[in-house]
Amino acid sequence: MSKMIRVRELTKNIPKEARAICDRMLKDLENAKRPALQAVKCALDNSYYDPKVGYLTPGDKVVTTELNVSSVQKMARMTFLLEILLRNLDIGNVNTKREIYYVAKGMIKSDKDLKPLDFDDQPESDSIIDYICDLLEIYREELNCFANDRGGQTYSQNLVVTESMPDGEKATIDLSMLGTSPFQPKNRPQSLKLKMKKKIEFCLVVESEGTANTLVANGMTKRHNCIVMGAQGVPSNAVRGWTKTIQTQLKIPIFFFGDLDAYTLQNIYRTLKAGSAASLIRNSDFSAPDVKFLGILPEDVKKYDLHCYSVREGDVKEARALKKAKDALKNDPFFQDKKNKKLAATLQWLIKEKKRCEQQALYSVDPKDPHICEKIIVDKIRKGSYI
Repeated sequence: MSKMIRVRELTKNIPKEARAICDRMLKDLENAKRPALQAVKCALDNSYYDPKVGYLTPGDKVVTTELNVSSVQKMARMTFLLEILLRNLDIGNVNTKREIYYVAKGMIKSDKDLKPLDFDDQPESDSIIDYICDLLEIYREELNCFANDRGGQTYSQNLVVTESMPDGEKATIDLSMLGTSPFQPKNRPQSLKLKMKKKIEFCLVVESEGTANTLVANGMTKRHNCIVMGAQGVPSNAVRGWTKTIQTQLKIPIFFFGDLDAYTLQNIYRTLKAGSAASLIRNSDFSAPDVKFLGILPEDVKKYDLHCYSVREGDVKEARALKKAKDALKNDPFFQDKKNKKLAATLQWLIKEKKRCEQQALYSVDPKDPHICEKIIVDKIRKGSYI
């Protein structure tokens, strides 16, 4: 793999590049040659991690798809969906991935000649859209195609958000005026400008949306000048982009609070901090390298006598998580980097001890104190008890 970080072009003439690809395919067919397409390989074995950059970037490996019996449907579907997406760009239309699926299904069902392109379910069309993005090295959003997801539920008494609307108008949202309702930006955080009414001390990204809501309901954002966000488990592109926007514009400390288990470290925290291998071309705008892992940490288990439970190796799901943890220590450039040796050590602890501890265990430290979880979180932040 190349050690040089590939820098993505910020501006592309997408219709021109797409047309050039299709023209090459057509010319090859006319010359009795098999068309071949090359796309960035978005996989762990083509991922490179530079701690100075802070997120996973692609190496120089590509995936070549040559026209044959097994690939003809994929290439035909690619051309079909590309035409729909380019038409949207031309007229300024915006669709979700699910809408694109149904638009394609409708066209296919109404034209018998298109029947060989039919999709059994949405994941099949989603994978083709992702392939088009890898082929052109662009973001799905640049094709006016969005996943139907939103940024994490966000609370603060001191954050004001100004959104630039598609028609040029601006909308201003003062989060302190929302009452018990959270602010949840759509999957376009780059259109938002943030301002602090008072200096915000930190942003807390909570793995569980329910726990985030409980912290706020118990008054955390009123006692502390902070932002609390529920990440909803594995962070969507919207959550990742929203967290990156907070990091870039506010330049405040960001902490992640979640379970102590292999899945949380690998699939949730690492994705939020450094992106994923499946989205190598978009990690620069959809990852927050400055976010710290607040815990639960192994030392918290002993310090607060937290309730843990054993991971059953006989359970298929938990055995798979342990295996993935071992694989990550061997093959994931993020966990292999010396800057992340404490995170790797936490994975090793989980593999050795075969334990897991839920974030909600903090409430059991003092069941009579409804603010105990908040108190421990704030104390850990102030004492530097994080990775």
